[in-house]
Amino acid sequence: MDKILIEGQKPLKGEVRVSGAKNAALPLMATSILGRGPLALENVPDLMDLRTMARLLRHMGGRVEASGGRVELDLSSLTAPEAPYELVKTMRASALVLGPLLARHGRARVSLPGGCAIGARPIDLHLKALEAMGAVIDLDGGYVVARAPEGGLVGAHIHFDSVTVTGTENLMMAATLARGRTIISNAAREPEVTDTAQALLAMGARISGLGTDELTIEGVDELGPATHRVMADRIEAGTLIVAAALTGGRVVIRGCPHEALDAVYDKIREAGVELRVDGDGLEVESDGHIISTNITTQPHPGFPTDMQAQFMALMTIGDKASIITETIFENRFMHVSELSRLGADISLDGRTAVIKGVSRLSGAPMMATDLRASASLILAALAAKGQSEIARVYHLDRGYDKLDEKLNSLGAAIRRVKA
Repeated sequence: MDKILIEGQKPLKGEVRVSGAKNAALPLMATSILGRGPLALENVPDLMDLRTMARLLRHMGGRVEASGGRVELDLSSLTAPEAPYELVKTMRASALVLGPLLARHGRARVSLPGGCAIGARPIDLHLKALEAMGAVIDLDGGYVVARAPEGGLVGAHIHFDSVTVTGTENLMMAATLARGRTIISNAAREPEVTDTAQALLAMGARISGLGTDELTIEGVDELGPATHRVMADRIEAGTLIVAAALTGGRVVIRGCPHEALDAVYDKIREAGVELRVDGDGLEVESDGHIISTNITTQPHPGFPTDMQAQFMALMTIGDKASIITETIFENRFMHVSELSRLGADISLDGRTAVIKGVSRLSGAPMMATDLRASASLILAALAAKGQSEIARVYHLDRGYDKLDEKLNSLGAAIRRVKA
């Protein structure tokens, strides 16, 4: 198992490009189950979770070919509508195949999902919505066993009690082949949901309301082949912005999805970091002086929970105290104890963290607990004096495409070693 060694306090300078978004690519790969003919995805990052999804789709009988950021998928002859535990135990997004399998093949057997231990993230909202469309669902030995009614799923008016990104994507995909009209209210508005919808439209789906909290899907008889470019990863872009800010650097980040990052840009500027937009590029300049800033995570278009840990790393060297409130997941402060090993002053009260900025962080050994936490530890180590060591970095590889190599290209000193 790899670990990462980081020599801190090296200002980052230069230019770097953002990869495609994992959180868009995963549901996009699942849409291939719905189509008759190949779906070609471009700008696909090279990530562990996407390799796991590819293995799952191959297990189902599909063809998946990947080369140089392009992935071609053809699930026309799918033979095994199941997602076994052995394949999906490390990946929360395995639930995304449930809706497409029911819509296209009328049955599914999907293991309850795994992934990062940051909260319950139950899929009961998915299941209730599919039942409203006529599906019969049982839980058996850790599996969801589902069957569509004779004649297929039926359109319904679905209201989510709370905003769910994967739930919205799952039901949107299922509704594309359902009989009649489906309305999803209190739908997630995340850019990745819209990206998935745009691919479905290219395949022949009929979806309206993109970018709003109410989606309307008119079922069609079949979906065909298409080509779609995966959106840029807004969370990777945000992580790179924080890296430049923490080190007092000057970095140009290419391929930024600006509209998807409004809330992040606002808070980064509030923290005293200069951001200059130029086309799809963003110039980030910092003198290393960080103004303490409060944030509260919210569903899009609010501040994203997937940037909370990285922003906390930035606040560890703020000029006074800041407050971070996490409203999405109940267990997403596991990085706090590890950041404290660097000398950060953080206290917790339920879903609220108070960070008192310190004048200097010092290198220390740490252990990553989840995907975004691993990024926050790397960021803090970049600002710390001396060497830091981060274990269990396999979490990083689940969601960041060669982040350590990108940071090194900007002047960081990061080295991977076998633990």
